[in-house]
Amino acid sequence: MLNIIEKIDYWGEATPEAPCFVESGKEYSYKQLKNLSDKIAKTILAKGYPKEPIVVYGENNFEALACFLGCVKSGHAYIPIEAHTPLERVKTIVEVSEPVAVIALSEWTIETVYPVLTMTDLESENSEKITNATFVKNDENFYLIYTSGTTGVPKGVQISHDNLLSFVSWMRSDFSIPDSIRYLSQAPFSFDLSVMSIYPALYSGSTLMALTREETINYKTLFETLPTLHVNAWVSTPSFMDICLMDKNFHAENYPEMTDFLFCGEELTNKTARTLKERFPNATIWNTYGPTEATVAITKVEITNEILEEYPRLPIGVAKSDIEIQILDNEGNLLPANETGEIVLIGASVSKGYFKNEEKTEQAFYKAGERQAYRTGDAGFLDEKGQLFYRGRMDFQVKLNGYRIEIQDIESHLLQVPLVKQAVVLPEMQDFKVKRLAAVVVAGEHEFEKEFQLTKAIQQDLRERVMDYMVPARFIYVEEFPLTQNGKIDRKALERGVL
Repeated sequence: MLNIIEKIDYWGEATPEAPCFVESGKEYSYKQLKNLSDKIAKTILAKGYPKEPIVVYGENNFEALACFLGCVKSGHAYIPIEAHTPLERVKTIVEVSEPVAVIALSEWTIETVYPVLTMTDLESENSEKITNATFVKNDENFYLIYTSGTTGVPKGVQISHDNLLSFVSWMRSDFSIPDSIRYLSQAPFSFDLSVMSIYPALYSGSTLMALTREETINYKTLFETLPTLHVNAWVSTPSFMDICLMDKNFHAENYPEMTDFLFCGEELTNKTARTLKERFPNATIWNTYGPTEATVAITKVEITNEILEEYPRLPIGVAKSDIEIQILDNEGNLLPANETGEIVLIGASVSKGYFKNEEKTEQAFYKAGERQAYRTGDAGFLDEKGQLFYRGRMDFQVKLNGYRIEIQDIESHLLQVPLVKQAVVLPEMQDFKVKRLAAVVVAGEHEFEKEFQLTKAIQQDLRERVMDYMVPARFIYVEEFPLTQNGKIDRKALERGVL
C-alpha cells in the first residue's frame, strides 16, 4: 500500500472536487485539503524545526485536519488537544511532550517557551518545497495521543506511520467497506476512536460527515442533524449509540443509506446491539477491540442474530492477521483456551511505547522476539476458535463512555482539592460496563450546610484540573476508610459498604 499521505494526496489530484469533510453543511474538497496541508507543511519546513512533535490545539474541524496532514508532510508527528481541555492538562501535556511548536486554532492563553502559530501564520506564502521524502514514514511517529496516567501525568502513546498503515490496511481489507462513501466523524480528534473514521475515510476517497461538539452534546440538535448527514459507515462508542437509540426515529426507514456500524472504545452490550439490530436489520454491526497502544483496534466480529442468541456477553472478535493475542497468568505463563488472564498483544500495530517516558514504557511494553508486545492490563480469554472475550480491567483503569480513565489519576487530582481530605473513586457497573464514577470522600473542613453544596464545590474545583468525563457523577461522604492488614485502603470493603 501507498504511504498514507501519498494516498490522501492522490485523491486531491484524481478527484479534486470530491468532498473530504463536511461540517454544518459546508463542504471541503480533497483539492482544498491537499492545498492547505501543503501550505502548512511549507511554512513548518521554512521554520527549520527539529523533527519533534507539534501540538495542534483546536476543535474538530477542517483546519485541524489540514494541520494534522501538514505536520506529517513536513516530517513531524502531531499531538491533538481539544480546545475545551482544562488548562492544567494542556500545560502538563505541553510540558511532558516538549513540542517544537504549538498550532493554536483556538484561543491560546498559556504562556510557553515554544513558538505558537496561528492559521494566519501557517497560510503565509513561502518558497519552500515539499516532497514525498519529507513525509513521516516507516517507524517514524505519525501522531501522539495522550491518555491518563496513574500519577496524574498523561502518557503520550506513540503511533508510527507503519502502525497506522497496518490499521488502515486491515480496515480496508477485512470490513468490506467500499470507497467513496460517507463516514460519521463524531469522536473528538484527541480520542483515538476518531482515527477509525479519519484515515480509512481519507485513504479511500470518502467523506467525513462531522458533528460539532455542540451538536453532539445537545440531544435535540443531534437528533435533528443526524438524518441530514446521510451516513453510510457509523463509527462511535456504544455509549453514543445508546444516546441515539433514545430517539424513536433512529431506525432504517429514516436512515436508508446506513450500511455499517463500527463500535470501539468500550464494551458493546448485547442489549444495545440487539436493539440496534432490530432497528437496522439489514445493516452490518461490527464489534471491535483495541487499546490506544495498539492503534485503535485489533479484533473484529460481526454481530449477527446468531451471535446475539449465543452470547449474553458479546465476543470482541478475532485478531487481524499481523497481530498475535496471548493470554497470560500473573507469572507470565501462557494460558489455554477459555481461561481468563491478561490480554497481551504482539505485532505490527503495537506502539513503540510512551513518548519520553521510559519507566512506563518498560512496565507495559517488551520485545517478543523481533516483534513489539504490549501488556494491556485487560482481562480476557480466547476460545478454541481464537475468538477473544473481554472480562474487564486487571488494574485501576476503566472505560467510561469510550474514554479510558485511570482511577488513580482522578484520585490524585481530587486530593489536590482543599475540601477533600481523602478520596477513593469507584466505578459503578451496569450490564458489564461502567455506568458512572462514584467518589467516596472524607471531607476536609468546610462551611457548607448541605452535602450537595459541598459536592458542587468539589466538582467545580475538579473540573479545573481534569476532563469533564473524569469528574465523578456521584459523591459519597464517610468519616473514615476501612483498611487492610497492610494499612492500605480496603477498596473491596469500601465498595461493598457504599455501592
